Amino acid sequence: MALAGVRVIELAGLAPAPFCGMILADFGAKVIRVDRTKVATTVDTQARGKRSVAINLKTTEGVGLLRKLCVQSDVLLEPYRKGVMEKLGLSPKELLMENPRLIYARLTGYGQSGPYATAAGHDINYLAMSGNKYGEKPYAPLNLLADFAGGSLTCALGIVLALLERTKSGKGQIIDASMVEGAAYMGSFLWKSHCLGLWDRPRGENMLDSGAPFYDTYQTSDGKYMAVGALEPQFYRQLLKGLELDIQELPPQMSFSDWPQLKRLFTERFATKTQADWSRIFDGTDACVTPVLSFNQVSSHPHNQERASFMRDSSGEESPRPAPVLSRTPAEPCLTSDPVIGENTVEVLEEYGFTSAEIDQMLAAGVIECNAVKAKL
Repeated sequence: MALAGVRVIELAGLAPAPFCGMILADFGAKVIRVDRTKVATTVDTQARGKRSVAINLKTTEGVGLLRKLCVQSDVLLEPYRKGVMEKLGLSPKELLMENPRLIYARLTGYGQSGPYATAAGHDINYLAMSGNKYGEKPYAPLNLLADFAGGSLTCALGIVLALLERTKSGKGQIIDASMVEGAAYMGSFLWKSHCLGLWDRPRGENMLDSGAPFYDTYQTSDGKYMAVGALEPQFYRQLLKGLELDIQELPPQMSFSDWPQLKRLFTERFATKTQADWSRIFDGTDACVTPVLSFNQVSSHPHNQERASFMRDSSGEESPRPAPVLSRTPAEPCLTSDPVIGENTVEVLEEYGFTSAEIDQMLAAGVIECNAVKAKL
């Protein structure tokens, strides 16, 4: 796999950092999640392919142990607010001094500088600060844009870029991944397309925000939906053909004032057939009309089936296959159960060169925990 041989230490946190770690694990990195001790369960649902080591970072010995792990690792992924790692004595300056090749990835909401650097926040706040919400009362979508796209994916990109650069310089570096800036960067198209007039009208009345009748979703007779994206004239003609509408009897496609009328007409037409009926009509055409698939439908759709776009783990739970697909070194996601907290403490420390006596001493002192027996019950 592409990241085979890369050792990653991921400090346990909420959704963005765990997903970043899972991306790295899917593509071959050995990811070790460092959990807190005396915690029964984890909220990390993005632990595929990782191993768990439980360390008490409230002890001097625990902090020292983590330092030793970082010395022998390629990447440290930390999700804390500015200042937390410095208080622990685990600042980038200190760790890079001991391991100059370390990639120190800091994934936070607001970044490592600025007035908000130490402030609490969540996806809705980071998205609000990115400039990607506009119009009347903004609504909060699922936490995909700031947490996962702006945070996890951009941080993973930064790590891979730093690893690539290290092959030339031999040096590690610090990654300051801000979810605000990541979300803003994801919205570059909005910023750079103002001059095209795509966003001049109120929200919901522009071409790409459901204002256009040929770029919207429509309910079918069985209560499901079809998505329409027939922007180009040749695609629009295919849409009208499928709907059995005569282009000569309709207003011009780009007549903004006639869009409400066309939308009402399209709504009536789509409501006359089921989603399956419309799929049969439009499949194989360039009308840019596709079914809106639910969780229950998506993996059984012929296209996704042929590409094996979704997979099941050992417990039968379904999830998306890692993307993108690499021709020579594709991802090979782990299909076994996610680790419980501290499940792999002993085996990981042994791999890092600790003796059985040292491990037993740390276990007795409460510096680490091992729940390997519990995991096998």
